[in-house]
Amino acid sequence: MIKKALMLFLPLLGFVGGAIGGDLLQTNRTDGKTLAAGPQDAAPERGTDQADEDVVSADGRPAEAENSPPDSTDLDWFRFPNQFFVPIIRNGSPTAVMILTLSIEIPVAARPEIEAQEYRLRDALLGALMVAANTGAFDGNFTSEASQRNLRASLLAAGQKASGPDVLRVLIEDIGRQEQ
Repeated sequence: MIKKALMLFLPLLGFVGGAIGGDLLQTNRTDGKTLAAGPQDAAPERGTDQADEDVVSADGRPAEAENSPPDSTDLDWFRFPNQFFVPIIRNGSPTAVMILTLSIEIPVAARPEIEAQEYRLRDALLGALMVAANTGAFDGNFTSEASQRNLRASLLAAGQKASGPDVLRVLIEDIGRQEQ
């Protein structure tokens, strides 16, 4: 009984310790830039002498381009500083642990918002990974293209639900399974 409890407790303890240690060692990633609201953030007054092409959206693109996808030069990757650990439990016993490193593709302008929501986003992605683990997504050939496509789709849906449409794609950088 104690051995079973340790098998479940040790990965959880390692995850919590890694999360706390990573948080303590994390440096300021905003490059010293502050985002202060200024006159450029105010909505332009509409007058008869102002042309429509002067209207810009919040991310600096012309208003007509607001609904179009951002250029690849306007995109950035947010990498989670800690790995995701997902226990695989079968018949009430842990049989394996999935270890994943994830990044998300975001617009460059959305980086401060995504960094501020890191923990909410991490919780949503971990929840999606737990659902995937409980429905057998990590059984058998979990690295097949179809399995990875389904996993990315569920992670993207969870990320967009937690942080909005700024989450554009999910990149699975590393994935591994450690048998118990």
